[in-house]
Amino acid sequence: MKTIPLILALVLALTGYVSWHLWRITPTGWPLKLTVMSVFLLWFISFFVGFFVTERVSVGVATVFYEVGNTWLIAFLYLFLLFLVADIAALCHLLPKIYLKDSGVGLSVVVGFVTLVMVLGGMQYHHKQREEMTLTTAKAIEEPLTIVLASDLHIGYHNRKAELARWVDIINAEKPDLVLIGGDIIDRSLRPVIADNCAEEFRRIQAPVYTVLGNHEYYSGGQTMNRQGTMVDVEQFFKDAGITLLKDSVAHFKGIDIIGRNDRTAFRRASVKDLTAGLEGFTILLDHQPYHLEEAEQAGIDFQFSGHTHRGQIWPISWITDEVYEKSWGRHQRGNTHYYISSGLGIWGPKIRIGTQSEYLVLTLRQG
Repeated sequence: MKTIPLILALVLALTGYVSWHLWRITPTGWPLKLTVMSVFLLWFISFFVGFFVTERVSVGVATVFYEVGNTWLIAFLYLFLLFLVADIAALCHLLPKIYLKDSGVGLSVVVGFVTLVMVLGGMQYHHKQREEMTLTTAKAIEEPLTIVLASDLHIGYHNRKAELARWVDIINAEKPDLVLIGGDIIDRSLRPVIADNCAEEFRRIQAPVYTVLGNHEYYSGGQTMNRQGTMVDVEQFFKDAGITLLKDSVAHFKGIDIIGRNDRTAFRRASVKDLTAGLEGFTILLDHQPYHLEEAEQAGIDFQFSGHTHRGQIWPISWITDEVYEKSWGRHQRGNTHYYISSGLGIWGPKIRIGTQSEYLVLTLRQG
């Protein structure tokens, strides 16, 4: 519990650093300085207000708070990095200090750069990258099989029904035999998902759909009233959406054993070895968080699909995830076990990607 106050103190300290630089770099004149500072600080406040009011106001208003507040994170990060680099450059006499104080040129460069980064990052997020992978197996399957895999949709206040409909169209265009989703379908609340009747969109997927729980399904715990006046939880939503939830359980499909592992957020969950006992088909493991990849190798899993990392969503956070995880994104192999760690089809927070991609995987499975 001590971690939260420390993080909050760090955020406030860094915000103070950025605020001081914004005040200093803005050209002399109280109206302009106050305007710049007011915009930045109101933006900062909206980020925190969004966490407390989203469940107390209409879904439309909550969406505005969510999207506006969360984009502050990106602006804040890149303002901090810009001012930090500028300070270092000034100390090394590489940047004249006149550009850091009462400078219209300096302010224009800073605001222009951050705006450009956010616009390009938004375009990058909205482009969905198609990744391909082909595996061959000696095990008996009804081949060839086309499997679409995605993770981290984060449907909620920011990714609404219209966006989900676009993703469903992309999935159906692949004409898959099977669709597997690696957790975090829900962002942080069932309320907007139920209000938008997102179950209806999921039912349009023209193939069987299996999923596992991610950490955000646990964060969005609790019940929400649907349009019929019935209280539903995440698991009931999946049933209504025609999605089969695998929670430490196994499903069988045309020679494939689909193993769905409960998320590590639950603390207690079955081991991979226990879940694979007695299985003889081609094994696909869905495990939301890609920790301890050796467990799949030791259990003889053929293919593991995970998400969760988002690969940090933006640079330079991607450098951190690359260090934290054995593999934070892309194809991987340990022994005879193949892996794909997805950076996610959707996103948490701001709909911006910098140095990472929103993606889905098309896996072709053949005998050979």
